[in-house]
Amino acid sequence: MTSRFLQMSLACLVAGAFAGAAAQERSRELITTDVMIPSGEPGIELFVRNKHPSGAETSPDKILLFVHGATYPAETAFDLPIEGVSMMELIAARGYDVYLVDVRGYGRSTRPAEMDQPPAANKPIVSTEVAAHDLGVAADYILKKRKVSKINVMGWSWGTSIAGMYTSEHNDKVNRLVLYAPQWIRNEPPAPVAADAPPLGAYRLVSRESARARWLKGVAEDKQADLIPAGVFEAWADATWATDPESGKQNPPMLRAPNGVIQDNMKYWSAGKAQYDPGKITVPTLLLHAEWDADLPSYLAQGYFAQLKNTPYKRLIELSEGTHTVMMEKNRMQFFHELMGFLDEETPLALK
Repeated sequence: MTSRFLQMSLACLVAGAFAGAAAQERSRELITTDVMIPSGEPGIELFVRNKHPSGAETSPDKILLFVHGATYPAETAFDLPIEGVSMMELIAARGYDVYLVDVRGYGRSTRPAEMDQPPAANKPIVSTEVAAHDLGVAADYILKKRKVSKINVMGWSWGTSIAGMYTSEHNDKVNRLVLYAPQWIRNEPPAPVAADAPPLGAYRLVSRESARARWLKGVAEDKQADLIPAGVFEAWADATWATDPESGKQNPPMLRAPNGVIQDNMKYWSAGKAQYDPGKITVPTLLLHAEWDADLPSYLAQGYFAQLKNTPYKRLIELSEGTHTVMMEKNRMQFFHELMGFLDEETPLALK
């Protein structure tokens, strides 16, 4: 009886946390702005979304820029309403000036001309270096717009390499760094490539079915049913595939995703080499990871954490019962609380 009572009490507390967060968000009107900014390369523009509370000035240390992973855009995960409120809105409701950016080839940003041709017609496009450039363009846009010298930066999955590479070269523009599901050197052998396999093309095609299978990979069968809140996968997939105007021209619909990240993974992370040096990061850094992440297992986060040798302070947090996509799952409030705990905390006096 005692165990059942505790379980019921915990369930009530979690439900109350979601309801309270949603109510808090609704109580403060959020201003939403979508813009396209020039990338610095002719014909390529980048989509940037901003959400912030109305009627209040945001502190310079409460500006956050988010960048997505290897396959899907930022908007449909970071700003997907779940039980009435998105992760982006939860953060903005805490008084933050929150931004997301899609690098070229993703979401609403310009797709390079190679993506209008068959995949095999061109070599892989949108490398990590190109993506880090695009993140930097978005960062500079925010720095100029808000008249500040630094912002907080957060990357997810491949976005951790984008944000990590950018920060390692521009510590002077970053206040704090958050790496959610960090990419690092793999110790398992790469999958064998067939002798007759065609060269890697400019981009790949992704189905909704493969996305769902990837999401649940490594999750025990008895844990799958309540991992993703009801309707969330369908809402996310509908929104994500809708960002690609070409997706509906195939049956089943297929999302185009640039292959630069795949090429980088083969050349560096799966080949035992780092693409950049985390030791050059000199800002406070938080690593967030979930225990059921089959895409980027725990040992990668641990390996990356060991390389952060010059940060003023660093933290690695492992979240229970979550996958690579924990930000949209039942334990997303664990993710939110750990993230805000890091962003909200006072800088130690010894470091000021």
